[in-house]
Amino acid sequence: MVHINWGLIGCGWVARDYVAPAMQAAGNGRLVGLCDPNQAAMARVAAATPGVACFNSVDALLAMPELDAVYIATPNHLHAPLVEAAARAGKHVLCEKPMATTMADARRMVQACESARVQYATAFDQRFQARHQRLRQLIADGRLGTITSIRIHYACWTPGDWRPQSDDGNYDNWRVDPTRAGGGAFIDLAPHGLDLSQVLLGERLVEVACLMQRRVFHYPVDDGAALVGRFAGGALLTLNVAYNCPDAFPRRRLEVIGTAAMALAHNTMGQTPGGTLQLIHSHGEAEEISIAPTDDCSPFQTQLERFSQCLLEGRPFPFLPAHDLHTMELLSGVSANHLTTENTENARS
Repeated sequence: MVHINWGLIGCGWVARDYVAPAMQAAGNGRLVGLCDPNQAAMARVAAATPGVACFNSVDALLAMPELDAVYIATPNHLHAPLVEAAARAGKHVLCEKPMATTMADARRMVQACESARVQYATAFDQRFQARHQRLRQLIADGRLGTITSIRIHYACWTPGDWRPQSDDGNYDNWRVDPTRAGGGAFIDLAPHGLDLSQVLLGERLVEVACLMQRRVFHYPVDDGAALVGRFAGGALLTLNVAYNCPDAFPRRRLEVIGTAAMALAHNTMGQTPGGTLQLIHSHGEAEEISIAPTDDCSPFQTQLERFSQCLLEGRPFPFLPAHDLHTMELLSGVSANHLTTENTENARS
């Protein structure tokens, strides 16, 4: 076997714009099957993937004898049953974040894959953004000195009637439905910052606290959140996420502050390559960190290639399920915070 045959479950805008193209570009994987009850959404992905098979039934997709692995890109509440179904069928799984809407479901997913002896990983694509990988190495090499804090601002503008470009009229914004999403801006955006910060430092967060707001939009989930945390080694995290930040504002910023240098990453958080990475040294000199053009590719493609290579070589993916379960525990521990009466009453459109 020289490549992994992938199935894609869920054909929304992330799958359409990022996952499917990454599978097409990956050197050691190919997309062979699609499944989505939204026929129009599935047809758009299929149109860009000649020869791919389309299925209305997950069981029919999983029954493909040539299928090796599936990428699950559905609303959050469907992750657990789909992962369990894939495990029963003997297929490896790469599942969109967050793992699930509850901690119990997340544990069931991992147990199902372990019992079936298939690999499970959560699709945290920002681990594989070229500038984040370079920053991780700079930290490991001691170029920043002793890390004291990480600050992340990751936000967007997501009104309740938001529609991804070119989606059909049947699409609705499930991300603001508490039943399907499990929350709002916090559960959607905070997993990226929680995961990435731990990957960059190579340390677990051991304590977190969070405040949420429903300040701008009327939907029944939070539209913003501010989290603080402490890593095992003593460094601190400040993480701000929001659905209520206009897209014209600066809204994707990552700072890692050390005693020898401070790293500033602009527009690196998100689904695309690019952005800038700069070190400001303690003596005042600024250094631009360059990335080779051949390395600056889609983080989705890099992630799929790394996962596929692990499957081909019969070795575990370096980001083990225990890491993802810990991040899910952090999410679960703070997502129970209730919106204040003031925020709810002051919500405005």
